[in-house]
Amino acid sequence: MRITGGSLRGRRLASPARGVRPTSDKVRQALFNILAGRTSEARVLDLFAGSGAMGIEALSRGARCAVFVDISKPALDTVRKNLARCGLADRARVLAKPAAAAIAGLERLGERFDLVIVDPPYHAGLMEGTLKALADSSILADGALVAAETWRHRPVETGPEGLVEVDRRRYGDTVIHLFRKTGP
Repeated sequence: MRITGGSLRGRRLASPARGVRPTSDKVRQALFNILAGRTSEARVLDLFAGSGAMGIEALSRGARCAVFVDISKPALDTVRKNLARCGLADRARVLAKPAAAAIAGLERLGERFDLVIVDPPYHAGLMEGTLKALADSSILADGALVAAETWRHRPVETGPEGLVEVDRRRYGDTVIHLFRKTGP
């Protein structure tokens, strides 16, 4: 697994030993090509971070900072290892919390994000609830994008009120949904 673009292009990343399905380099590169320059100076939230590859990719491509959230200790250890390996620890925070608790906690702190990456385990049934928690919170900056990765057999049919789907692309068994925050 490697960073596909930006200042750290080609840098190898560690992956947790098991229990994590990292986004393929091809899908990650495709997502960030779709996002084009939207990562520059962005504040990024990487939910269900796994190895941290998605948030680290955003940092490599110019994001200002990133918050990585996961509940798995091996995954969080891998995120920290990858951040250190890439020299990015000073631009990142790592939270050991369930996604909904992290969203609520970040909201209490007044945090706002320009890009949120949501990539839960495909069979965990966490996508819709996480998207609703994001839509109902105040952590999405005006015009924020939410990139949600799903399995092609379980795509998001419609986003919750407050998020409108602006793009959907399929890469093999993976579907990337892009949602934009709407309203105030």
